[in-house]
Amino acid sequence: MDIKSEKFLFKYLNNYSPTGFETSGQRIWLDYMNPYIDEYISDTYGTVVGVINPKSEYKVVIEAHADEISWFVNYITDDGYIYVIKNGGSDHQIAPSKRVNIHTEKGIVKGVFGWPAIHVRDSKTEKNPSLENIFIDVGCDSKKEIEKLGIHVGCVITFEDELIHLNKNYLTGRALDNRMGGFMIAEVAKRLKENKKNLDFGLYIVNSVQEEIGLRGAQMIAERINPDVAIVTDVTHDTQSPMYNKKKSGDVKAGKGPALAYGPAVQNNLLKLLIKSAKSNKIPYQLMAASRYTGTDTDAFAYSNDGVASALISLPLKYMHTTVETVHKKDVENCIKLIY
Repeated sequence: MDIKSEKFLFKYLNNYSPTGFETSGQRIWLDYMNPYIDEYISDTYGTVVGVINPKSEYKVVIEAHADEISWFVNYITDDGYIYVIKNGGSDHQIAPSKRVNIHTEKGIVKGVFGWPAIHVRDSKTEKNPSLENIFIDVGCDSKKEIEKLGIHVGCVITFEDELIHLNKNYLTGRALDNRMGGFMIAEVAKRLKENKKNLDFGLYIVNSVQEEIGLRGAQMIAERINPDVAIVTDVTHDTQSPMYNKKKSGDVKAGKGPALAYGPAVQNNLLKLLIKSAKSNKIPYQLMAASRYTGTDTDAFAYSNDGVASALISLPLKYMHTTVETVHKKDVENCIKLIY
């Protein structure tokens, strides 16, 4: 990763792109992509696609999703507290004591998820965090005072945490699921341009919206592009840290390479080509299995149109859907190499 790539990575990851509100992140991504593509397209809901060889009849997609989990303001109490609902798979267990950004038309308003002090809780009767009892404090004493800040029902809320290096081998932060994928496919475009690679097919580099609430962005853009092949990138669980069950979630370790998935949505011949490419280029890889569905945009592309040959390349990730999602730098590089 060169200096330009790392600068883009940190700018892109530290930006906020909650599901349904991805515009600012998409602008950052497209600005970086522009020198490496021939043209771009976007759709009504904000998916952005960089295209190389747009006139080619044969179309190949490489894809990631741009959105991150978040919260919505759902109810404001008369005495100045905010209750929330989830926007995607946000984890209520980690919310208490987290700092948040509430996005309003007046700008970002800072807040915190409050929680009763340990001194006043009874270990025999205390409740776990849930949507019934987690709340946000923005330093106001009334609903009226909150509304003066520009906060209203429907404002979207994100955690404040940003990207950091963890020791020398890892990257840690919020929203690595899956803006790290957006970074990886952008790097593929960059390397194709820098190495003057001429493709004999159209390459559609897709940064989809609204994956976290049901693969919606991928569903829409798959119909528009109607590709012949789709290679999707997302994250998968590193199952080595405490409290994971390998019998249930498989045996995947950060640092041992991208994980290639078997499953009904994965076209077998395309998967064999990826494995063959990994072996011939000496790229380490791991295997995983998906049952009825992968839970990623692979499903949306595979079953679109008349059926699209699709495969999934997954980046091992620790602590998914937390503010400390963690990936190994070697895995990021090897995912890029495998797609390239």
